[in-house]
Parts: sequence; structure tokens; C-alpha cells
Amino acid sequence: MPDRRVMIVAGEASGDLHGARLVQAMHDLDPALDFCGIGGRNLRQAGVQCLADVADMGVVGLTEVTRKLGTILRARRDLRRILADAPPDLLILIDYPDFNLPLARIARARGIPVLYYISPQIWAWRKGRVNVIRKCVDHMAVILPFEKPLYDRAGVPATFVGHPLLDALGDTPAQPEARRMFQLAEGVTTVALLPGSREGEARKLLPEMLGAARIIARELPPVQFVLPLADSLDPEVVEGIVRRQDIAVRIVRNRIYDVLTAADVALVASGTATLETALMNLPMVVVYKVSPLSYWAGRAFIHVDHISLVNIIAGKTVVPELIQGEAHANRMAVEVIDILSRKSRKLRMHEELSQIRARLGEPGAAAKTAALAMDLLNT
Repeated sequence: MPDRRVMIVAGEASGDLHGARLVQAMHDLDPALDFCGIGGRNLRQAGVQCLADVADMGVVGLTEVTRKLGTILRARRDLRRILADAPPDLLILIDYPDFNLPLARIARARGIPVLYYISPQIWAWRKGRVNVIRKCVDHMAVILPFEKPLYDRAGVPATFVGHPLLDALGDTPAQPEARRMFQLAEGVTTVALLPGSREGEARKLLPEMLGAARIIARELPPVQFVLPLADSLDPEVVEGIVRRQDIAVRIVRNRIYDVLTAADVALVASGTATLETALMNLPMVVVYKVSPLSYWAGRAFIHVDHISLVNIIAGKTVVPELIQGEAHANRMAVEVIDILSRKSRKLRMHEELSQIRARLGEPGAAAKTAALAMDLLNT
């Protein structure tokens, strides 16, 4: 029997990480599987032949896509050619719906089974996409508890597999040990800066975060700052932004959970990192900023009370959100200083963040999704 081929497509850093764990879990079930598609460092290390890199694909906002449109279109053309000329036995799509749903349509037309891992946010905007999903996706592996009922009502086969971040946590050191690991002073207030995984959002948010850091250092000394660098960000870009600011920041690569353990509070770009921070039970301020056109266009389509996954899952405001015009250095600094200065607020945030983890299911998302994938391959 010839080796079976799987195409897997992840367009962003978090998808690259979760996709790599899924590939490893599938290899545990069938070591002979052959993978190709789109990913980053993690998927390549898992043995996927990547035709494009997530660092060149990830965008935030509607207008930011124009800068990377050429790369995105080339990647789409290459994948369409493979689907037509050398069709895989299974297509696995990870989030990234504007790119991935058209691929699902092509796959369905050619009889290729489609597994969608990590649902598009149909609960937030463009709810009509569920009709497209029903027509061209064989099974949804969803990671948020309220997503399965939405798909059940729409007649889409779906399984709640739990959140893959629960598998990523592992063992983390105690705070004193974590600070020693990164040459951070013990007994000194520590603020983590997480400016996002895409270059565009980091360029918008990091200068404001660094401005807030200067204010915090002035108003609440002594204090130190640490920045866990996302795989998809160019270190030179981030280091260049930091060098232009008059503030010391310890930059750490590939150690987000250890960094969060070392911190007392975090400034976090809205996205998956807010859940990672919540799972570490770390108080945070969530920030979000895109181009004015993207923001106003988004407001016309997005219908949720909160922007951060933490508050959406909780169904209430657990952590402060600074959106667009409020995402500036002064407001960031005020919120961080208030959390650090008011013990009652910090304790309440700890308590409410601890409840988020219980709502995300049990560990084992990759293994559960791998089982779904093998079922589709074997039918």
C-alpha cells in the first residue's frame, strides 16, 4: 500500500504550533504518513514539506493583507495545483478561514475529505460561513466549548476536542527559578510584554508598550521588563524597535510559559496569547490596534461584547481591554500600575482567571483530533 499523503495548512504562528502536535500524534498512529502544506518552524520540524512560511502569511486587519498579498496568492496557487494534479488523501485546515475555506471547496469537488481543526470565529462575525462549512467540510474539531452547539444546530459534524494550549503548558518552574533562568532580579516587580505574533501588530503595539514601560518604571520602581519572542517574528525587527526606546527589556526566544511564570503582570496583544497568559493565571491588560480602516470595517461585521478570548469565554470582563484609540502608552501604564497597586483587584483577577482553564476541556486535543483524521483517512 503506498504511503498516504496529507495536506495541512496553518497560516499563523499558533496554528503552526498546534498543527505540529497534530502531525506528531498522527505519526504515532501511522508513521508512514507523508505531509505537505503551509506552516512554520514547528511544522517543518514535525516533517511537513512546507511550501510557504506562516511568517509571510499572518496578517491582522483587513487592510494589512495588501502588503503580503503576493505571497498569499502564490501559496494559494501552489496548493491548488497540488489539489488538482497530485491530490492528497486528506486535507487538514487550521483556522485562517479566508485562505482555507476556498481550499475546502476545491477539495470537496475532488472528493478529498476535509478536517477543519480550530474553527473560524463564526460566533463573532460572518456567521453565514457556517453554511459554506456545512457544504465543504467533513468534520470540525473545535477547541472552545460553546462552538460545538453552534455546529450541531447548523448540521455540521463537530467534536469538542479541548483546547490545544492545555497540552502545551507542561511543567513550569517556580517564579524565583524562572527569573534566574532569564537573568532577572529576584524580588523586583516584573512586567511581561507580548506584542503579538505578526510583524504588523508588533510594529503598532510594541512602541506603545515600551512607552508604557517607561511610565511604569518611573512611577513604580524598581521594575523590570521581559518579552517572549514569537517564532513568527523577526528578532532583528523586535530588537530594533526596543533599541530605539530608552528602556531595558530582556528578550527571550521560544520560552513563553517560563517567561509568564517569571512575571507579575502582562501587557498582551489580543489573540491566542491572552489564553496562554490566562492559563498561567497571570493578570493582564489586553491591547488591540489595527489600521483605522480595518477597525471601522471590522466594527460593521463583528458582533461580540469583548475582543479577548479570555473575556469571551468568561462571558464577562475579567481583564481590561484597550482597543484602538485606547491602546496607547498612558492608558496601558495606568491599567498595569492599578493592577500592581491594588491587591484586591489583582486577587480577583487571579480567581477569575483560574476558572478559565476549567472551561477549556481536558488535555489531549492533538490526540483526539488525530483520531478524527485517521477515521477520515480510513473511510
